[in-house]
Amino acid sequence: MSQELPPSRMDKLVAVKGMNDVLPPDSARWEWLEERVRTLMTRYAYSNIRTPIVEPTALFVRGTGESTDIVEKEMYSFEDKLNGESLTLRPENTPGVVRAAIEHNLTYGGGRRLYYMGPMFRHERPQRGRYRQFYQLGAEALGFPGPELDAELILLVHNLFADLGLRNVRVELNSLGLPEERQRHRQALIGYFSQHLEALDGEARRRLHSNPLRILDTKNPAMLSLVQGAPQLLDYLGDDSLLHFETVKTLLAACNVRWEINPRLVRGLDYYSHTVFEFATDELGAQGALCGGGRYDGLFEALGGRSTPAVGWGMGLERVLELLKTQGQDNVGPSLDVYAVIAEPSILPHAMSALQALRALGVSIQMNAAQSHGLGSMKSQFKKADASGARFALVFGVDEMQNKAVAVKSLRDGKGEQVVRSLTDLPDWALTLQSPPNLQPGK
Repeated sequence: MSQELPPSRMDKLVAVKGMNDVLPPDSARWEWLEERVRTLMTRYAYSNIRTPIVEPTALFVRGTGESTDIVEKEMYSFEDKLNGESLTLRPENTPGVVRAAIEHNLTYGGGRRLYYMGPMFRHERPQRGRYRQFYQLGAEALGFPGPELDAELILLVHNLFADLGLRNVRVELNSLGLPEERQRHRQALIGYFSQHLEALDGEARRRLHSNPLRILDTKNPAMLSLVQGAPQLLDYLGDDSLLHFETVKTLLAACNVRWEINPRLVRGLDYYSHTVFEFATDELGAQGALCGGGRYDGLFEALGGRSTPAVGWGMGLERVLELLKTQGQDNVGPSLDVYAVIAEPSILPHAMSALQALRALGVSIQMNAAQSHGLGSMKSQFKKADASGARFALVFGVDEMQNKAVAVKSLRDGKGEQVVRSLTDLPDWALTLQSPPNLQPGK
């Protein structure tokens, strides 16, 4: 008797942990959300930019910050076998957008409003709404120094969430001021936390002198009371920084956007300045941050470009979709108008010609196709039509074809009514087959 060999690792290939396939019908939710984003970005005059997934590692070390968790722990970096250059799968896209703006002189002669959507990569423990490959939406306004752009970008997120029907999302604001103001606050933080070394965890002690501002963003419950008593950056801001921040708040109030001040909100990028903000919810557990951003006027110079003011944000699309699902806003409605039932193969040339003409008029159609030889029985085809979610079945029978007609059967009104339509005047009745636009999830 032969000994049974263990199965080879190559017998079954699966996706990398934390990097997920998006399959139908979930992919329809993604397409629906992406289309809503594109429509809104057009309203705000933001143009699409697409940067490479792979960038030089130095871009993120200099742009994201050498002492951030992203650079220290989470990047997928590797050596290019051709020239030995260190490359990295992008963990975020703001440095890439700024690199592209510098390389192609995008802000020469005026500012640019840009947005992007695409995959990012971070080597961290996968958890709800947080994956190793995740999809990020971002908007960046480059070359604009005024607080009105800070407010505009916050309004853009607020508008998107309102369009999606999301509830119970709060806006948190803070100001990081100017570099010299942060430096004074930094020294005060070092002095304060040095007096409480016994209460600091290992991560906070490591950051005490390299990046003490990040200690304020700790998730360690044992340190929260200590952090709440730390010196607040708002107390170190000068008149210009305070005026910038007050203007942002005034503009948001004028547009009926509510906010709350969060002095512990510091963001992770080393080159943030002035306004920082987050949109957060309590309905997704520990991963409640949906969107975060702020002004980063020092990043262009840090990456070798001219001094250029800039402000932007990034949003995790998985978390937005998860919140839509949690709040019951998950039904994006049927996307299929028609399922074509075809009585026999001899009718296929006439049927397919008619279906092409209907598609050209904007009707979405799925044609029956058997998984074995033949088209299948009419009974089995009607079962598939009902399961497809289509609003109507178009029945191409022998009698109908002889009369250059098709039977239109309603599948969703509970009556199953059927009428015969002529194929010679398709434009006159094609619009009656189309689904009304789905303006809100669940409606």
